[in-house]
Amino acid sequence: MQKKINGLLFLVLGTGFCYFFYVLLSHDYQWDKIYPYRWNLLRGWGTTITISAFALVLSSLIGALLVIGQLGKSRPTRILSQLYVELIRSTPLLVQILIIYYMIAHAAGLQSEWLVGVLVLSLFSGAYLSEIFRGGIQSIPKSQIESARSIGLTGIQIYRFVIIPQAIRRILPAVTGQFANLIKDSSLLYVIGLREFMMQAKEVNAMTYATFESYIPLAIGYLILTLPLSLLSRHLEKRFHYEH
Repeated sequence: MQKKINGLLFLVLGTGFCYFFYVLLSHDYQWDKIYPYRWNLLRGWGTTITISAFALVLSSLIGALLVIGQLGKSRPTRILSQLYVELIRSTPLLVQILIIYYMIAHAAGLQSEWLVGVLVLSLFSGAYLSEIFRGGIQSIPKSQIESARSIGLTGIQIYRFVIIPQAIRRILPAVTGQFANLIKDSSLLYVIGLREFMMQAKEVNAMTYATFESYIPLAIGYLILTLPLSLLSRHLEKRFHYEH
């Protein structure tokens, strides 16, 4: 039964890929229409890279602070951290972008689309990273913690030498996947007028009416950014599965 399901799935996916490439190859491309706007696309791509890079760093810091709050001894801090994570994870990113930019940022006098974009992506991704971090930490068997205490290690030493090294190895594949999602999620920032990669591609399409020619570079650009992370994630999954 499993072989039949696999065969049917292979047939469906194979047919879909063949049709997809047929459509791409049979289209009458007019690359000369978008050639004058090549620098617009490159500038948008560079903006996406910059925003993503800053958001990756900031979201990691936010995720670390949230997991400290969730695992800490202070009950109010635990409740606030958990409430924040659930609120972020339960609402769409697009809604968060609109609310933060048009309500919170404007009320605070913050008019920079670039800065708001970094903050929104960081706050959103930080909530997911905190859950990944928390899952990795709590996956360490309690017997190892008890053994570490029995040999006289302090709480900080237990985290430094026992929990964190093992947790890092376990969460790396999930973290790289979340980083790839963050890069792709940056495409939603066009709704606040940020001239990132998606915004530039939409403008080129509007000026040239060359839809395929505008969005194929867009897909390739995101692929160049996310594919290395996806390949790294697969490599780490195999490696750490073997070590585990």
